[in-house]
Amino acid sequence: MPLRLVFMGTPDFSVPTLRAVAAAGHDIAAVYTQPPRKAGRRGLEVTRSPVHRAAEELGLQVRTPVSLKGADEQASFRDLAADAAVVVAYGLLLPKPILDGTRLGCFNGHASALPRWRGAAPIQRAIMAGDSETAMMVMKMEEGLDTGPVALQRQVEIGPDMTAGELHDVLARESATLMVEALAALEAGRLALTPQLAEGVTYAKKIDKGETRIDWTRSAAEIHNHIRGLSPFPGAWCEAPLADRPERLKILRATPTEGDGAPGTVLDDALTIACGTGAVRLVELQRAGGKPMTAETFLRGAALRRGDTVS
Repeated sequence: MPLRLVFMGTPDFSVPTLRAVAAAGHDIAAVYTQPPRKAGRRGLEVTRSPVHRAAEELGLQVRTPVSLKGADEQASFRDLAADAAVVVAYGLLLPKPILDGTRLGCFNGHASALPRWRGAAPIQRAIMAGDSETAMMVMKMEEGLDTGPVALQRQVEIGPDMTAGELHDVLARESATLMVEALAALEAGRLALTPQLAEGVTYAKKIDKGETRIDWTRSAAEIHNHIRGLSPFPGAWCEAPLADRPERLKILRATPTEGDGAPGTVLDDALTIACGTGAVRLVELQRAGGKPMTAETFLRGAALRRGDTVS
């Protein structure tokens, strides 16, 4: 018999899993997602989340509570009489009455090799730390932050130039496949759970805007990882002297290279920038209000030459 499920998720990352679980024939009683938000340049447009839009396409009931802490909201969740809940990047804390509100529990798709990178930004933090691999995991949720026992996992290589956006897409596909496998095992009564290791715990705190500016005194390897770990969003950035005034440039891709000079100095006419150790060559960037472009395209319309300094 197919499982009766509640799906809980919000961003693009969650959508492949929602679609895969629905395609597997499970009965999705309701989809929980973050409430519509104001968006657009002026903040006048009210935008539904990617999961909200996908759920409506699938003809599923959508619920958008601001919080799950209230007794009425918790009772409404229990009244769905679900076998289990599938949680992928939902964005709201699940209190104990919700965790206990289904017959078999809540199962979370988490994008890291737990216990490494528990928390909100595991994809970005793994790349920023220079990790060469990560994982997609399905775990049974507990009250602690990503502390529950692991059901299934799949290792994923992080290429030396892979961006957070590229890793996001790979892991989103793995999440969909892995969750369907986990639910099949759960349905058959053979889903084994393994406690997480006590060693190697790290936390992936939410990306703060204050850490997105590039610190050119760091090594070329660190800056390379910083840039790709924040690409394409929110984006690592620096200020460059363009048209006699500083202009913010979002750096989307760069590559480490040889070079020596004061940190932040433009070393040649191909956008090689000196770092604390070594240098990086900018490959793709974006001007304020503009579209992403290659370094070659940027240099055709902007004067940033050898000897200039970015900060």
